[in-house]
Amino acid sequence: MLDFQEIARYDRQIRLFGVEGQEKLKKTSVLVVGAGGLGTVVTVYLAYAGIGKLILLDEGLVELSNLNRQILYVEADIGKPKAHVACKKLQEINSKLVLNCYAQKFDRELGEKLVRDVDIVVDALDNWETRMILNEICVKYRKPLVHAGVNGWYGQITTIIPGKTPCLYCIRPYRSSEKQRSREVISIIGVTPGVLGILEATEVLKLALGIGETLQGRILFIDLLSLEFKTFEIKRNPACPICGNVH
Repeated sequence: MLDFQEIARYDRQIRLFGVEGQEKLKKTSVLVVGAGGLGTVVTVYLAYAGIGKLILLDEGLVELSNLNRQILYVEADIGKPKAHVACKKLQEINSKLVLNCYAQKFDRELGEKLVRDVDIVVDALDNWETRMILNEICVKYRKPLVHAGVNGWYGQITTIIPGKTPCLYCIRPYRSSEKQRSREVISIIGVTPGVLGILEATEVLKLALGIGETLQGRILFIDLLSLEFKTFEIKRNPACPICGNVH
């Protein structure tokens, strides 16, 4: 149930989807893997929207080069664990938000522990090696995964529903030989993860509310230099080693 303060706080969006919708958001738990350019934007908007529980994981420390795009950090945070700084500031945004923060490396063991107990998972990572582990775990536990990737002025986003849509491996088969390339530093302008992070948060909200059309079975490509937004239908690979046998 919402209290009087929550009803007042979320008045403008309650007018869109009602008190029942706001209560759905309050009951929703979301795991965000990565607290960088995408992750800081996603979590800020989910905290403002009234998502009930956020779990945030990132092993990194705040660096000066993060500050062109990672909106939860300031110069005084340099050298501090991103997860701890982000969660402190998210709690200041919304004191009723339940937060669990992990300043450690994402791996399969931790991923399984976290993914199985949440409603929705957000891929806010910056490398395909870790994304593929997250993808496998989400497929295993049948958890919706909102994926976005960014590079320069370009971004892509899709929503994966295991058993219904292609998984990440269907879309982009990954080989271990790509490991080194996936860890290369990318060039990025701050507005790109800003736009894609907001779209990821939007997908989460629609999934939690059960309204609108998400990017299930579709992938959206965005080129901010030309301001082109193109959506393409994507299909499952029945021979996919990750989700081919999931129904």
